[in-house]
Amino acid sequence: MKNLTIKEKENKSFEILKVKFGYKNKMAAPRLVKVVLNVGTGMAIKKNKNTNDFVVDRLSKILGQKPSLRTAKQSVAGFKLRQNEPIGVVATLRGPRMYAFLDKLLNVSIPRTKDFRGIDKKIVDKIGNLTLGIKEHTIFPETSDEDIKDVFGMAITIVTTAKNREQALDFFEAIGIPFKK
Repeated sequence: MKNLTIKEKENKSFEILKVKFGYKNKMAAPRLVKVVLNVGTGMAIKKNKNTNDFVVDRLSKILGQKPSLRTAKQSVAGFKLRQNEPIGVVATLRGPRMYAFLDKLLNVSIPRTKDFRGIDKKIVDKIGNLTLGIKEHTIFPETSDEDIKDVFGMAITIVTTAKNREQALDFFEAIGIPFKK
């Protein structure tokens, strides 16, 4: 299943997993629900007021849709944070954009990371979701290297319908997530 898209691999994963877990129909097997990208701008906004605009612009190029700005729900004096102050950017991908982003992430972006040896299996949680931390947004081909001084990281959460961690791990392996050996 090397040259298949994520959507095609997801459809074929039922055949692989039904033997191990005893699924009777396709709806019982795990499938992808959504992909959520989070970028916390936090203290960077204090130094440069245009940080959120830069992050929104870059994520728009990477994702193909405009992410939304998130604000603080309450004031926290210890962090010098005021209520309704922008602190991050979030985007939720579903459907064709989700599959296109995952194809790009797994086949182009992650292999471009320095010293990549695979994703650790510990990042899959008990309810079957995978949360991956990316240190530099520059691994995506849409970002230009001329603005290398403004590099930000992000958290990418892949949400599935898996019932537990074991089902999720087998499902992620079936769709081609490159785990460490």
